[in-house]
Amino acid sequence: MTNSNETYCTFTLSGDVTAGGLPSEDEISKDLESSDSKVKRHALKAAIMAMLGGESMPRVLMQVIRYCITTQDKPLKKLMMLYWEVVPKYQESTSDEIIRATAEGVQLKRKLLPEMILVCNALMNDLNHPNEFVRGSMLRFMCKIKDEEILGPLIPSIKSCLQHRHQYVRKNAALAVFHAHKLFGENLIPDGPDLMNDFIRSETDIAARCNAFLMLFNESEELAIEYLAEHIENVSSYGDGFALLVLELTRRICRRDPNQKSRFVRVLFQMLSSESAAVSFEAAWTMVSLSSAPSAVRAAASTYASLLNSQNDNNIKMIILERLEELKKKNSKVLQEVLMDILRALSSPNPDVCKKVLDVTMDIVTSRNVSEVVTTLKKEVAKTQDADLEKGVVYRHMLIQAIHGCATRYPIVAESVIHTLMDFLSSDGAMQVIIFVREIIEQYPDLRATILSKLVNSLENVTNSGVMCVCLWILGEYTDDADGVKDSFDEINRQLGEAPFTVEETKEETKEGDDEPKLVTKNVVLADGTYATQTVYSEVKAPPPTDNLTSLRKMIIEGDSFLGSVISSSLTKLCLRASGLAGIDPVSCKDMTLKALLVMCGIVKMADVCMIAQRSSASDCKERITLCCRVLLDPKANELLKDTLLLEGKTTFLHFLSVLKERESKEAEGKEEAVLTTQADDLIHFRQLRSQAVQGVDLDLDDGSDLVRATGVGGSGSLSDELNHVYQLSGFADPVYAEANVKVHDYDIVLDILVINRTPNTLSNLTVELSTMGDMKIVERPQSQNIGPLDQTTIRASIKVSSTETGHIFGTVVYEDSSTGEKGYINLNDIHMDIMDYIRPAHCTDEVFRSMWAEFEWENKVAISTSISGLLDFLDHIVKSTNMSCLTPHDSTEKGNFLAANLYAKSVFGEDALVNLSVEKKQDTEGKLGGYIRIRSKTQGIALSLGDRITSVQRGLSENKSQ
Repeated sequence: MTNSNETYCTFTLSGDVTAGGLPSEDEISKDLESSDSKVKRHALKAAIMAMLGGESMPRVLMQVIRYCITTQDKPLKKLMMLYWEVVPKYQESTSDEIIRATAEGVQLKRKLLPEMILVCNALMNDLNHPNEFVRGSMLRFMCKIKDEEILGPLIPSIKSCLQHRHQYVRKNAALAVFHAHKLFGENLIPDGPDLMNDFIRSETDIAARCNAFLMLFNESEELAIEYLAEHIENVSSYGDGFALLVLELTRRICRRDPNQKSRFVRVLFQMLSSESAAVSFEAAWTMVSLSSAPSAVRAAASTYASLLNSQNDNNIKMIILERLEELKKKNSKVLQEVLMDILRALSSPNPDVCKKVLDVTMDIVTSRNVSEVVTTLKKEVAKTQDADLEKGVVYRHMLIQAIHGCATRYPIVAESVIHTLMDFLSSDGAMQVIIFVREIIEQYPDLRATILSKLVNSLENVTNSGVMCVCLWILGEYTDDADGVKDSFDEINRQLGEAPFTVEETKEETKEGDDEPKLVTKNVVLADGTYATQTVYSEVKAPPPTDNLTSLRKMIIEGDSFLGSVISSSLTKLCLRASGLAGIDPVSCKDMTLKALLVMCGIVKMADVCMIAQRSSASDCKERITLCCRVLLDPKANELLKDTLLLEGKTTFLHFLSVLKERESKEAEGKEEAVLTTQADDLIHFRQLRSQAVQGVDLDLDDGSDLVRATGVGGSGSLSDELNHVYQLSGFADPVYAEANVKVHDYDIVLDILVINRTPNTLSNLTVELSTMGDMKIVERPQSQNIGPLDQTTIRASIKVSSTETGHIFGTVVYEDSSTGEKGYINLNDIHMDIMDYIRPAHCTDEVFRSMWAEFEWENKVAISTSISGLLDFLDHIVKSTNMSCLTPHDSTEKGNFLAANLYAKSVFGEDALVNLSVEKKQDTEGKLGGYIRIRSKTQGIALSLGDRITSVQRGLSENKSQ
């Protein structure tokens, strides 16, 4: 038989009474005789805790009946209700009765304790108490009683409470009638539905009416539908709880009989305009789930859009956007009508919400609404210039990307967009803007003249070296008319100034000594009153900068040799193009060539003199400038390389754009083929907790997917995967053998600990005491158990994880030998939690990767030491072992001695993990690999844990192959 304590326990108590151990049964009985209510409450709470721990305490029951049952103390009355819930109510069956019932094949009938008669009388007195709070509390307690013998005599008192003057009593009486009819309807209260039907028609209280309709909804659907049909006009005034019940009734009936939808359409449209956000949301979801008609989808989409802009909670906004994204898959045309309303949600300060809004809306932009959408996005971009805006830089990047997508698909808005975005060439999103400009100028030749003119005028505002390189490349590649070539060449020269591009030395070398720091010695008085000598350096303040250098000249003077090579290439292309244009005479062309050569010589001089420039970049710069000079000076070189310099750049860039489009199309196809996921707020149905009648109704529910959602793991896991997560905690020779099956469900870890008693004696109060190290917290500790000789049991513990960090779980088994009375302790082996349980592959753009790499401060550098000889083999092994995605594409046919790749992953907690792998094959007889793997993250834990993982697995490929 099942222990009655386990059957009726629905609560937990704080452990303040357990400090120093629980009192004995005699002490509790003595304290219950006290006249002090505080002592009685403490004793009764101790009795409840002891009974929850498995103690029976039979003598306490009579003491409670004698000294506590007539009390008027409200807290003591509440504790008594908890006591009645856990106290054993039936006599323990003897072994002879169990054997006889088993032999006869009949169910053993339990006998109620004689003391329960007095308890029933006390419960009846409280149900008839003049105080409405006492009555209402007792009626709530009636909903926890599952014994027909106890509940039967109380039914008349419960019915009488339906007519009480106070609404608190009436609403709890309705719940008590519902509970009694659900458990023992035919025996105790067969007229329950009719009784509740009469009650609801005369009831005016919102909560009591809702509880009454809840009973009709579950016990008599016909009466519920009949009442709803009669009062359909007043549903909006019956409260949110009643409306949600009506929606649940609608879904249940229409799911079972689709022909009934027409009966509920009116009430659904009425609830869409409800003042309650919960009712409106549920009504919209119900409308979409029951009907695919355009009118129904349009009404639901409008409701979602209004809720999106009226709610302040970011989680609610994300849920609504998920619903809108689901609507978009099959009803994109309907969603286009509310597109501008959805875009109003960009006013949210949360960047995740804004990103989700853009993801939902950008796919449904059409030629009809693209102008309005782009106008809205341009206004939002202008707002990002405000320094007080929290989401400034990240939000601007998202908007620029969205505008980029609109302009790429619809050239009609490209021109207006380009001029707006080019005002941001001096801001943080300048690189994203100039990449967008580079793509637009290639795809739309009609816009090149205006874009190039704007770019020439904006060149002085560019402050980033990478952005400047792209600007100069665009001017050199796409300027093809005479006026444009002259303007571009003159503007570049004006920004550069005249050579040399080095810092001028100070003329007054004799005063160099005056600028050096000087030693100053002086006497000071210390805190204790003594004297001491203090020597300090007095530094001469650096003179404020008086130069008014342009940004381009400043970059060159600072030693940017790569930018110098780009300048040389752009000037060379402009000179070559000028020689073939009719609008430029030969004299002007020669003058341009001479100026370009002077600039190149100055850049080479800068690369030689400036110590900031890297030597490798300086040598590449010299080689590139030498080639440019030969093209300008040597006619043969000019004839051979002119077409290559002027045409091959565009061809290569066009091929690059086509590759990007192919990649985007493949990603879009992958998204379309993705399996539909379940919404975060969908219900999880547990088959084991549903009655057979309910199972017969909900035949269309996918119980398999519900089980997957509930457990957090799929059904495809093999036995070997489960065995890999089984840890032996104690030895085979220990008195108690223990092993744990560890199940990781993202944020939760569940330990199923198998405990086996290896001794011939009974072990009592066996407890597995666990502790954790790391960002883990035990939320459900194992309960004490009594294990018989050579018996076994399974104990469960739950642990909450808050971050991606390597953690340890350790503990001790404590038990008491019942035959000898001796206590035993067994230290358990540690359980090491692997970081791979929390790492998931993810993707990001190269710009985002570089931005995060510069931002994250924690770095872990791991030296490569492996027996793997192939570069790509080692890369594939690291990617597979760390569960990361490789952002750098590599061709298996590539040959070389060096490989560099970027890896990226996200944890289930949203933490980013960046890995840069730089490996080379050593030029020796063994041909081993060498290099470093650098890991960066925002937190220290993930960087160290991922480094330990890489260190442990980087040798593992050869071992796996040998096995």
